Amino acid sequence: MTRLNYDVVVIGAGPNGLTTAAYLAKAGLRVFVAEKRYEIGGGLATEEVTRPGFWHNTHAVYHMMAEYAPIFPDLELSTSFDLKFIYPPVQFACLFSDGESICLYSDVERTCESIARFSKKDADSYREYYQFTQEAMDLFLAPATYVNALPSLEQVAKMCTHPLTTRVDEMTGETPRQLVDALFENDRVRTLFLHTACMWGLEHDLEGLGYLVPLMINRGSNFRLCESGSHHIPHLLGKVVMKNKGMIWGGFRVKRIIVEDGEAKGVELDNGDIIEANMAVVSSVDPDQTFLKFIGEEQLDPEFVTRLKQYKWEEWSLFVTHLALHERPSFTAAAKNPDVNDAMISIIGYDTEADLIEHWEAVRRGEIGKPAFTACFPSVHDPTQAPPGKHTGLLTSFAPYELRDGGAEAWYRVRQEHAQRSIAKLSEYAPNINADTIIEKYLTSPLDIENKFPDMVRGSIKQGAYYPLQMGYMRPNEYCWDHSTPVKNLFICGANSHSGGMATYGPGYCAANTIAEALNIEKWWSEPEYIVRAREAGVL
Repeated sequence: MTRLNYDVVVIGAGPNGLTTAAYLAKAGLRVFVAEKRYEIGGGLATEEVTRPGFWHNTHAVYHMMAEYAPIFPDLELSTSFDLKFIYPPVQFACLFSDGESICLYSDVERTCESIARFSKKDADSYREYYQFTQEAMDLFLAPATYVNALPSLEQVAKMCTHPLTTRVDEMTGETPRQLVDALFENDRVRTLFLHTACMWGLEHDLEGLGYLVPLMINRGSNFRLCESGSHHIPHLLGKVVMKNKGMIWGGFRVKRIIVEDGEAKGVELDNGDIIEANMAVVSSVDPDQTFLKFIGEEQLDPEFVTRLKQYKWEEWSLFVTHLALHERPSFTAAAKNPDVNDAMISIIGYDTEADLIEHWEAVRRGEIGKPAFTACFPSVHDPTQAPPGKHTGLLTSFAPYELRDGGAEAWYRVRQEHAQRSIAKLSEYAPNINADTIIEKYLTSPLDIENKFPDMVRGSIKQGAYYPLQMGYMRPNEYCWDHSTPVKNLFICGANSHSGGMATYGPGYCAANTIAEALNIEKWWSEPEYIVRAREAGVL
């Protein structure tokens, strides 16, 4: 048995665990990171899963807060290191079966021109709404991602002091569908924007999270790809940790968090090694593992245990078909708009808003539904992700974790058939993608997500559902709202905590701030200017 001593032990080397570790290591603390997989990065995974030279982003692909996340300038990932983001001018192309399409561009006016082909009124509505969403992002939505949440009533009181955030707050009680339908009259325009609003976890008919719709629609024209694949970000974060004398161990599972007299003192690994923590233990994994498995109910307050057991997981997950290709797709819709061939994300299989909603309802029933998905071909924008002249692609569809006929295990029986149906649908829109141009495929079902990443329970892509009572101050519950926990010197930093999932690095950054303040560690970093302005405006 090995016994090591560090100041801080971090459980999990995903994007948030590495973010917290990097900030604390650079602050001079001796940081140890324990990761069960042999590769760091969690969902930021880029792997050769089809053929050599084809690099597939097997979980996280798109980076939605690249221009706001403090970690990139703070840790000098683009200056001292070689991080580069790719910002395609054509962000989305919503393709319809009759060869028509609507595109979302990084340029607002080009988007308005695309929408105007279906509705001049909707184009004007989008122009005004986008301006509002951008102002809301700068004043409140982005700053709120990178500071600890306030209790709901306190936050609402602050928001009501400014007309812009008052408008955001007024959307809270509305469902995404109600908000989208109120904005747009054309059914195809509604289809595009309801998908954009809900593709990362908002349920179309759920009240209480309408304030997130402006964020989601704004981000719909601001996604980035990471050059060389999503894994390059944790690769660089790991370099920061190691450069500052931290340690990362891969291939070691945590057996328990050592708690003595109500205080976290370190972790025991499953091989019996003890990693002592002089100052803090930080967990980036889900609440069940952190508290119920690694500590145990007997050492926790019963009321806290009750709240832990009330934590909810998504009703849906994702099924992904990864493709190694001889050539990039050529869409039939390009005959009317050549830009669709250059879109970062193509929405395929929904001709109407009703088609989209029916797919989601089928998922709720435990059904796969008709083949419909988003398609992305990263190598079109980043040639480093495939051999010269070749391409990578992925088809991502909403899917239930448990199938009505056979449960989660049934995915092993139906996955190949479902993938083939998706590929056949893609071929209807891009006939050059067929048996002759597909070199190999690799499939990821909701069950595969859980098996690969145990903290993504039931294939949860955000480490827990987005519901009103487990967002912000209540994520994962009111006992852990600021990333501290009822166990002294135990902190959480995963996507189950504020500000949630989608590799924004918000939870890891907020946790680093909480830990530094709790341990009286001098911060080497300062708040971004946009957060300072939000505080000065009184909305935070």
